[in-house]
Amino acid sequence: MKNKKILTLGFISVGLAISFIFSTTLFAKDEQPQQEKEVSRLESLAKFSKVISIVEQYNVDDITIEELMDKALKGMMQNLDAHSNFLASKDYKQLKVKTNGEFGGLGITVGMRDGALTIIAPIEGTPADKAGLESGDIILKINDESTLSMTIDEAVSIMRGKAGDPIDITIVRDGEIKPLEINIVRDIITIQSVYTKTIDENILYVRVTSFDKKVTKDVQKAIKKHQGTAKGILLDLRNNPGGLLDQAVGLVNIFIDEGDIVSQKGRNESDTQVYSANKSTTVTDMPLVILVNGGSASASEIVSGALQDHKRAVVVGENTFGKGSVQVVLPITEDEAIKLTIARYYLPSGRTIQAVGIKPDIEVIAGSVQTKENKFALKEADLKKHLEEELEKVDSNETKNNLKQDDKNIITREAMNEDIQLKEAAGIIKALIIMKR
Repeated sequence: MKNKKILTLGFISVGLAISFIFSTTLFAKDEQPQQEKEVSRLESLAKFSKVISIVEQYNVDDITIEELMDKALKGMMQNLDAHSNFLASKDYKQLKVKTNGEFGGLGITVGMRDGALTIIAPIEGTPADKAGLESGDIILKINDESTLSMTIDEAVSIMRGKAGDPIDITIVRDGEIKPLEINIVRDIITIQSVYTKTIDENILYVRVTSFDKKVTKDVQKAIKKHQGTAKGILLDLRNNPGGLLDQAVGLVNIFIDEGDIVSQKGRNESDTQVYSANKSTTVTDMPLVILVNGGSASASEIVSGALQDHKRAVVVGENTFGKGSVQVVLPITEDEAIKLTIARYYLPSGRTIQAVGIKPDIEVIAGSVQTKENKFALKEADLKKHLEEELEKVDSNETKNNLKQDDKNIITREAMNEDIQLKEAAGIIKALIIMKR
């Protein structure tokens, strides 16, 4: 019996020893890749230090270690993606001015497309818009400085300046045989983000030029104001370069009452966030058509893509720009920071916007409607116009002023003939109204 106990204890000891050896081997295997990773990291840092030291010692120009580090950091960030960047003291200060203060500028949003500095969209009513800059124009030079090696932030900081100061922009435009040089005078940029008009009395036209902090509230107000007369909504997001994410989410939520709107996914689980609809903020179920083009980016793409995925709207126009990434500014000293892409946006269906954009349901290329002149109709129109002028003479000044004010809020047939995308969208919304009826 005693021998049996000793034998049993012997088996237990051997078992423990085997378990211990197995566990040690398992932990060693787990630790090995981590150790290899750390060795590789140290070797890479040593290589970087060696290159910095050699350049500092032998470069033809006398360059300080501080300058070399700034250049190295800038190059590293630029090679990550088009929107990441190292912000030296001057750049960081200008970024703070952009987000916190008033500044003079041109009124354009730019992005990188195939390595070229490209205009996403000129903002309506700004100096860039009045000077004739267009979505898709490639900026070749700013004054006499080439943009070929510039970052987005560097280009923006050069274009921004004192209101009243002129600037020359050299652009390459599709269809033009040579570059165009455009002179623009900087101005204080003030933007009206939302304005409305009516088409044929029963269609509400809502134009959103950018996503500032009042967009959702202003669109809600416009819809509620026209809820008695409007039977359909035409949302125009053409040349809208984007803006605040919460406003894009809020605008989508006006039209849907459930489901995901957009998700933000990064490398880490903590960077992932899902934005969903809330029934309490839904305003209308009227038929909806959205107009987009190559100048529609970021927040505009989230709105049009989400409503397209939910089959809540018909998207009309041209493929959008394809800006669907999230950047944050992370300070590294009191005067310096990095701007880093930490996540990408994904639509309810799971598709990404980045570099792809939103493909419209119905593609319509920008242009005007070709019409034939009817001489007899013109004579009739001239007569009608003459009679209207005679009638106005007997009306009071107050009545005339009211007529003029009303005209500003109505999109005429003539105006739609100048904009074939708008005309096609209006035709689609009319069909949707009839189908709902």
